[in-house]
Amino acid sequence: MTTIAFLGPAGTFSEMAALSLGLPETDPLACTSIAEVFEAVERGKAALGVVPIENSIEGSVTATLDALAFDTTLEIQRELVLDIRFSLVAAPGTALADITEVIAHPQAGGQCRRWIDRNLPGRSVIAANSNAEAVQTAVVTPGAAAVGPALAAEIYGAEVLEDGVQDYAGNQTRFVLIGRGIQPPTGHDKTSLALFMKKDKPGALLMILSEFAYADINLTKIQSRPTKRQLGDYMFFVDLEGHVEDPSVRLALDCLRLKLREVKVLGSYPKAV
Repeated sequence: MTTIAFLGPAGTFSEMAALSLGLPETDPLACTSIAEVFEAVERGKAALGVVPIENSIEGSVTATLDALAFDTTLEIQRELVLDIRFSLVAAPGTALADITEVIAHPQAGGQCRRWIDRNLPGRSVIAANSNAEAVQTAVVTPGAAAVGPALAAEIYGAEVLEDGVQDYAGNQTRFVLIGRGIQPPTGHDKTSLALFMKKDKPGALLMILSEFAYADINLTKIQSRPTKRQLGDYMFFVDLEGHVEDPSVRLALDCLRLKLREVKVLGSYPKAV
């Protein structure tokens, strides 16, 4: 039996992502935060963990990026993409006019911000640790509604007041499976990196990009984040097509290791289908 940690409670999109992996004989372990998912795998309470890393509307999930870069030695094992559809839910019998506050995970609130502003103007938006927790809280709080998946409404006895309240069609979230070790190459791979500069100087980013350009490597994402050392000190997250064992990728990374303070491989793994 393989234990898989996910951002809980039951009914979150993270749980749906874990179930969609299709792994046999799994034992789901609900966690209260993304940090707790990482901790469960680090400490051996779970063999694997599922965490969101990027949304097509709100962008990167910084809690996941920061954990991979700064807090763990775990690596990404694979990625999967889930279509995301939000509902506005509340206790049975609640009307839209009865709602005085909306409870939502910050990512969910961001993905539905325009809908909430247009249809529930002036209502305060209260942060929750997860989409399912938002539904749990709303169903027992008079005047509260939650932004969450319809599955969570079904599990916790809430009523769907409006379906499809996300601001943009085609809303998707990329999840990653975290564990130990680099996956073997499949010929259809992606590699994620955290790149730390020795010092900030003109042309630093160009130097990084040039190494990938010379090796004819396609970058699918690049993003800067604070190193948490001091104001103005940044590092880069990079996703690229290819595996660390590919000769071109290996050469580019070897060259970067000579020029950067640290090149941390966050994972080399099969791309989502």
